[in-house]
Amino acid sequence: MIIAEDKLIGRIRRRIPSAEGGLLRLGIGDDAAVLRPGPRADWIITCDQFLEDVHFLAAAHPPEAVGYKALARATSDIAAMGARPQLFLLSLVIPMERTGRWLDRMLTGMARAARQYGLRLAGGDTAQSPASNPKIGLSITVIGVAERGRALRRSGARAGDAIFVSGRLGAAELGLELVLRGLQRERRWKRLLLPQFYPALALDLGQWLAQRRLASAAMDISDGLSIDLYRLCQSSGAGARIYAPQIPCVAVPGELRALGVDALKLALDGGEDYGLLFTVPKRWAARIPRKFLGKELTRIGEIVRGRGVRLVGADGTSSALEPGGWDHFRQRAR
Repeated sequence: MIIAEDKLIGRIRRRIPSAEGGLLRLGIGDDAAVLRPGPRADWIITCDQFLEDVHFLAAAHPPEAVGYKALARATSDIAAMGARPQLFLLSLVIPMERTGRWLDRMLTGMARAARQYGLRLAGGDTAQSPASNPKIGLSITVIGVAERGRALRRSGARAGDAIFVSGRLGAAELGLELVLRGLQRERRWKRLLLPQFYPALALDLGQWLAQRRLASAAMDISDGLSIDLYRLCQSSGAGARIYAPQIPCVAVPGELRALGVDALKLALDGGEDYGLLFTVPKRWAARIPRKFLGKELTRIGEIVRGRGVRLVGADGTSSALEPGGWDHFRQRAR
């Protein structure tokens, strides 16, 4: 199966050279690029967009959450490479009517994320969005540093490697379900909204894996486990088998289950958890703790020969798991 967004990226790659060599050690196709400016360290560089009515709803997401999440989601790619975030650039498109109180609140949230993840603003650009389409758009470039040659990649998984994920999957998507159902203002759901509004990154875990060279491949879970695992396998030239009972699903309140919200579906296809998906050679799998700095680490399956991902149910039956997570060019905006 060809994922629409991946197909578009491949088209860009064929038209614009991104050959690795010299300063560029890893180009287009992974979570971030790797540059080697000197003998001791690699620079890790990534960019990310955060657009109104695509990634957030201005009427539902608090401005503080917009600023925090915009920077956090871009920084998550640095975590996926096992690097330390250092600097970021902000390009902002905003309508004039949002340049007062809304902007101040958004910047407060972004400053909170910058402090939390050790980032400094290095520069950027601003523009006013046209009156005919007064939408907000943020584009963020984050620069991190990794020890030379130790940046984590998607492409190293091999048959027999164990597959791990961090955290509970589907928590951010559960929060989005509340937003889309107009329930975000009810106080009883406040705790469940936090992963959607203020995601927690696995920066320390990524650096730990990279420093100890435990992970054969890694990426962040930004678009959903089903699609991100598919991409990792595609980059590694392998397949995967995962087990439904082992997937750490978010707990869904009974009231929402009655409305058709399914925990396994959220875990497989819900994006924006920003935990890590990583593989570990079988001989080292026992070195991965059950928790890392309070965050659960769960073994959910193994890399296999061949192609595609298969999901094994509680009854032992196996079926192909199609990449059903978020793809900008396959489905309409949230």
